[in-house]
Amino acid sequence: MADHKSAEKRIRQTKKRTERNRFYKTRIKNLTRALREAVEAGDKAAATEALKNVNKSFHSYASKGILKQNTAARRVSRLSKLVNTLNSAA
Repeated sequence: MADHKSAEKRIRQTKKRTERNRFYKTRIKNLTRALREAVEAGDKAAATEALKNVNKSFHSYASKGILKQNTAARRVSRLSKLVNTLNSAA
């Protein structure tokens, strides 16, 4: 166990951050999965709506420092490309 006050504080901070990061990681996965499922089902309206949610959330997370800017942009871009395959196929 930690002997110094600063080490004890670090342990507390790590717990908080781990919990917070787990929440955001799960949220990102759920948003992405919802979008992919809508695309697989061929539901254009649901896919477009899911893309709006993904775009808003990912860029929000990027501004808060949860995701890096380029990572958020790359993921949104790839998911947008996926949704556009529905538009071109229909």
